[in-house]
Amino acid sequence: MNRRVLRRFVVLMALLTVGAFVFWDVLEGYVARAPGDFNTEIGSQRLEDGLYDEAIEHFDKALDEAPNHRGALMGRALVYIQTERYEDAIAELDSLIRFLEENLEPDDRTGRGVLAAAYANRGIVYDRLAQYEKALESYNQALNTDGETVEGPGIIYKILYDSEKVSSVRDRAIYLHEQLQLPEEERVLRIPELDAKQRMYKP
Repeated sequence: MNRRVLRRFVVLMALLTVGAFVFWDVLEGYVARAPGDFNTEIGSQRLEDGLYDEAIEHFDKALDEAPNHRGALMGRALVYIQTERYEDAIAELDSLIRFLEENLEPDDRTGRGVLAAAYANRGIVYDRLAQYEKALESYNQALNTDGETVEGPGIIYKILYDSEKVSSVRDRAIYLHEQLQLPEEERVLRIPELDAKQRMYKP
């Protein structure tokens, strides 16, 4: 056999082999995911980019595949919060909280983190609606469920987003508790420029 032809054949076979491995790796990564995971991941990316309509589409597709997908339910709630559809956000978070409370296994640490984040985000919504007692109750539920998950942003987040003044769930709960002890006319429950920086939670 001609040496040049043989070399081309070897190179072609090597390329086809590498291509096949890459193809199967990508396919396996997609197929091996639990139903709803792929669309939830895409929805989360769209949410971070501020493409809320596209995010909702992907979260809805994820929920078509897995009706109780906790990441997709949380994602939809976060879209509703970002677009100020607060009643929808509360309904979504209540549904997620109810599902998790009824189905969470004792050793499911990720699930506990999602539950704590759902309570924290519901607290943020109630805070924005000036329903401070309900906000405080939700913040306390978040802290009692998994205080570590809803701690304030870490040092990397603070550096990247210049968020030194972002309060944690614990900080806000303490502040609300103290203010609610005061006579109503002395309470300062809203500081708009600080409240606007309040961080949502996504485990």
